[in-house]
Amino acid sequence: MADPSFWDNAEQAQQLISDNNANKDAYNQFNHLASGVEELEVLLEMLQEEPDADIEEELVTAMQKLNEEIATYELSMLLDEPYDRNNAIVELHPGAGGTESQDWGSMLLRMYTRWAEQHRYQVEMVDYQAGDEAGIKSVTLLIKGHNAYGYLKSEKGVHRLVRISPFDSAKRRHTSFCSVDVMPELDAAIAIDINPDDLKIDTYRASGAGGQHINKTESAVRITHLPTGTVVASQAQRSQLKNREQAMGMLQAKLYQLEVEKQEQEAAALRGEQLEIGWGSQIRSYVFHPYSMVKDHRTNYETGNVQAVMDGDLDGFIDAYLKSKLTEAN
Repeated sequence: MADPSFWDNAEQAQQLISDNNANKDAYNQFNHLASGVEELEVLLEMLQEEPDADIEEELVTAMQKLNEEIATYELSMLLDEPYDRNNAIVELHPGAGGTESQDWGSMLLRMYTRWAEQHRYQVEMVDYQAGDEAGIKSVTLLIKGHNAYGYLKSEKGVHRLVRISPFDSAKRRHTSFCSVDVMPELDAAIAIDINPDDLKIDTYRASGAGGQHINKTESAVRITHLPTGTVVASQAQRSQLKNREQAMGMLQAKLYQLEVEKQEQEAAALRGEQLEIGWGSQIRSYVFHPYSMVKDHRTNYETGNVQAVMDGDLDGFIDAYLKSKLTEAN
């Protein structure tokens, strides 16, 4: 960084600074945890020499806090794939079922927003299409923060809800589905070749959650990539030009993800594996009735505290998923 030519390539320089800061954070956190262990050892020695209720209480509290910090650190160390450190683009698309599934989509939107806020990530509503009576037709979020994609990539797939429908006067049990797609936000240094002739670009008036207008002009942009049928939309910005730039960035991320999945399928075919990729793979069930349980079908991790999960407590599921991928790799 002290080299006079360091800033000749500004994008490369910014990436290097970002990587360096991430390494510093990991190093400093490790030293913080090591110091915490040493402090606990001192407290334990004091307690062994002379039992004291106050010191014992302090030791137990400190151990619980340190265990939580170590678990978080271990989880972050599992994120070593190329784009794990990037921001995450999260898309929610309710399945068939009208109001019931659209309401389920809004519940997942709240869940991911709460999770992001608890981890001090910034959440930007890129696109929001309200449901006809309740819930959402589709939502695109940009979740900004270190390792956002690395954590949230575990959420890609179909999420299933079983509950007594609040929209059914007969109080019958309903099953709803919502697909969640997660992609890394790519930086400008990653070039995805897109032919302008392959694009269909539409503009429309933007409206936010609750139907309020963000802009009275046709500032929102929807781009369709004709060869793949991929559709992206952005209405977060007041400027049509900025929305177009953001939509193009999301399109690049989607096309990159499609290419990664294609390569994974080809590699699996060569190995003779059956690999489920895409919208058809149901990854998790949320059961509100006749019992309370959330279960991940890939890792078999489950919890009976449904409310905590819907309030954003997803770390157990993310941890189990990342550890399962590490086991597969080994």
